[in-house]
Amino acid sequence: MTAQSTERAESRPGAPGSTPSSGVPASRWLVLVVLSLAQLMVVLDATIVNIALPTAQHALGFSDDARQWVVTGYALAFGSLLLLGGRLADLFGRRRMFIIGLVGFALASALGGAAEGFSTLLAARALQGVFGAALAPAALSLLSTTFTDPAERGKAFGIYGAIAGGGGAVGLLLGGLLTEYASWRWCLYVNLVIAAVALAGALLWMREGERPARPQLDVRGAATAFVGLVALVYGLANAESHGWTDVLTLGPIVVGLAVLAVFVLVERTAEHPLLPLRVVLDGNRGGAYLSASIAGAGMFGLFLFLTYYLTATLGFSPVATGAAFLPMIASIMVSATAAGSFLVVRTGPRPLVPTGALVAAVGMVLLTRLDLDSSYAADVLPALLVIGVGLGFVFAPVQNAATSGIQHDDAGVASAMINTTQQIGGSIGTALLSSFAASAASGYAEDHAAAADVAARAALASYHTVFWWSAGLFVVAAVVAAVLFRSGPLELDPGLDPVVAH
Repeated sequence: MTAQSTERAESRPGAPGSTPSSGVPASRWLVLVVLSLAQLMVVLDATIVNIALPTAQHALGFSDDARQWVVTGYALAFGSLLLLGGRLADLFGRRRMFIIGLVGFALASALGGAAEGFSTLLAARALQGVFGAALAPAALSLLSTTFTDPAERGKAFGIYGAIAGGGGAVGLLLGGLLTEYASWRWCLYVNLVIAAVALAGALLWMREGERPARPQLDVRGAATAFVGLVALVYGLANAESHGWTDVLTLGPIVVGLAVLAVFVLVERTAEHPLLPLRVVLDGNRGGAYLSASIAGAGMFGLFLFLTYYLTATLGFSPVATGAAFLPMIASIMVSATAAGSFLVVRTGPRPLVPTGALVAAVGMVLLTRLDLDSSYAADVLPALLVIGVGLGFVFAPVQNAATSGIQHDDAGVASAMINTTQQIGGSIGTALLSSFAASAASGYAEDHAAAADVAARAALASYHTVFWWSAGLFVVAAVVAAVLFRSGPLELDPGLDPVVAH
């Protein structure tokens, strides 16, 4: 019996392994739990370590200049290897790469938690990025090949999108709790617990799908993609500390863009391309990649600079700062589940993503009204709730669209592309918005040098500038989504081979 016929048999009510009410194999939803845990672990590490960094710096005795590399080392490895990780999942098995990524990420986290010096911590963060680049696209492609029914798929991507949108805020809260009440090392050790649960689930409920009989890797494409993305992310990371005109910023960015142009030329002629251009040239997938990148850039303005405002201006502790984002996570979960479960199945992403991005822009505009004596309940909370609703309508449909209508053999690299574009968007957003914030603060300080509270007012001016720019980025994301997405429900590939254990 084939995998497809086995699935059909088990989908019948009363069949072994099915739920009596829906006829859906129970293990399918357990796989979603496993994949969501893995996604949460990867997203957490983008923010949880940031909270622990000052304490880790004091404990290990490294400089401020070295500190940024704990973040940049992870971003470089993760962002530059995602495409390769996605294609390896297509060629050598998504379950296999998922397990390799889980185990490797956990071991790298253990190494970082046990670090007694900066070099060990940096190596551990880079290794986390390497294995995260194997894990993230494998998880999303497993999700897309597990849920092939439109209604089920919408619900699954709603949950997954909520985690993608809110995981960063969870990282802030968890990082604060662990740093304050345990140790900064537990911000890394916590991944061992998450990975152990996810690994047990993967071994119990996942099976390996079909893969090419003779897998062939596009070596030239892999090399040019790696060099181009490393250079681009490195240059963007330097922009905040060195400025946009510095050779360490402009040089790598120019080199990265040039090598990525070569990568596109290589992919046009490769017999087995790392990234088949058909993956990105589809309107829905292109719209998903581009709008996710722009929205991701805008979202960094929220997490980074609202955190500064809460801690520096309102005097919140790390734990209170993380807790302040919880209502936003709740609103993301509600709106993402609604968008994924009910709306995207009927309408497709075209009306949802622009609407969500515009709602998020309104929330960012609300944050521009913050003052030195503003309160959380009256001024911050309403904006967070509005932004959460908007982000839920963006990320659930975008994650779904990024892997819809894709050939089975391209599911991994299509999943890698959405992660890559979000990573690049976040890097661009961090660099741009930090630059705008610094300029706004210095400009205000020069114009109001005699004011008694000039430092606090200058910081507030920088936050307002960032929130306005973030709102603008969300508006641009809305326009891009409205133009590129096609009308109507998403196309699904009927030939997908689910990876649920039977």
